[in-house]
Amino acid sequence: MLISSYIFYGWWDYRFLFLIFLSTIVDFFIGNSIPLQTKESRKRFLLWGSMLFNLGVLGFFKYYNFFIESWVELISSLGYEMQSTWTLNIILPVGISFYTFQTMSYTIDVYRGNLKPTKDFVSFASFVSFFPQLVAGPIERATNLLPQILNRRVFKSEIAVQGLRLIVWGMFKKVVIADSLAPVVDNIFSGFDTYGGGTLILGSIYFAFQIYCDFSGYSDIAIGISKLFGFELMSNFKFPYFSRNIGEFWRRWHISLSTWFRDYLYIPLGGSKGGRWMSLRNIFVIFIVSGFWHGANWTFVIWGLIHAMLYIPSFVLNTNRKYLTAVVAENSVFPSLKEVFQMGINFCFVTIGWVFFRSESTEKAITIIGKFFTEFSYHTPYKDYLYYYIVPFVILEWLFRRDERLTNVNKLLWLVLTVIFLIFITAKFGNQQSFIYFQF
Repeated sequence: MLISSYIFYGWWDYRFLFLIFLSTIVDFFIGNSIPLQTKESRKRFLLWGSMLFNLGVLGFFKYYNFFIESWVELISSLGYEMQSTWTLNIILPVGISFYTFQTMSYTIDVYRGNLKPTKDFVSFASFVSFFPQLVAGPIERATNLLPQILNRRVFKSEIAVQGLRLIVWGMFKKVVIADSLAPVVDNIFSGFDTYGGGTLILGSIYFAFQIYCDFSGYSDIAIGISKLFGFELMSNFKFPYFSRNIGEFWRRWHISLSTWFRDYLYIPLGGSKGGRWMSLRNIFVIFIVSGFWHGANWTFVIWGLIHAMLYIPSFVLNTNRKYLTAVVAENSVFPSLKEVFQMGINFCFVTIGWVFFRSESTEKAITIIGKFFTEFSYHTPYKDYLYYYIVPFVILEWLFRRDERLTNVNKLLWLVLTVIFLIFITAKFGNQQSFIYFQF
């Protein structure tokens, strides 16, 4: 499995295997060294060594040019001439944000005493580079995945069938929905200055579903492939667009990242135990860091800030934990009018945030949102995609909403989804779209 994972990653660019191998060696030895220390200060020193190394590598490859260019822009805005001569032609290693956080979770859990360090280097290296979820998550915890690697696994046909169904569903979301919407979204966002508000609104809605089907589709494929090997990964998405407020959304969207920030950043900062103002500060930190994690652009920071501003009223009113376990329309086929309104409003706010996420600059995002209200028009050439892709997909999601692993879906429906997927992948042969989150 380790060899397969390294071949998988090296197929993209073998030179960056050195980075993932170096990160593996550093955290393996630091993890084994922490319990040997008798003084807390030495344990903390080793922990910070792991943090600084991993975050330093991540920061250099992902944020070096961003900070240099931002500094040059700041100096220039003050009236001083300054050239950006310090920028470098740096290639961002695929999946570095994911495996960096994964290996850091191991060191932190060992330091906290939540996990005993392993002396099996091959198993630990397999945990860091586990190929199904290496490049786009879910970001697994060492407490969940590493014991599964260390223990003997037995093949079970029913688990393998579940895995194959998840692979089909993930590929359906990716190829049929996300890849079909991708060229339309690209066209609308690239020609934003020529389109009216109606078209831009549709483009923003299409991107909301594109990024969801693209990213959650990858997660489903990763979870399904892992099942074929006898591994159970954590769920990464639980139908987030059916959320009734922003707190519920973040319990359903990119769960492995949001819980990572909760456990390894929000709680260590004091969580919600340090008083109201301290809690608000921690919320801002979490969402801004979450935005910055996604990329070296101010649009991502603003995206995180938007979600912080959406979350804070819910936190102040104590409604952020209102829907911890209840599924929308849990005891009925159709949602209530109140739930429809809640889901609609929440989706609108989330979609506005996606405009910043998708745009190359803040100016472009502001222009697009401004056109929503100032140049609105019902005339748009892309309305058919709403009926052919969005509406049928939402109906499918609604039918599945109680079980993100889709264990009780009718066999005939699986056959239909498989046939549709095969038709689409054949039609798009040679013109596939890469996964969006590969860039993060």
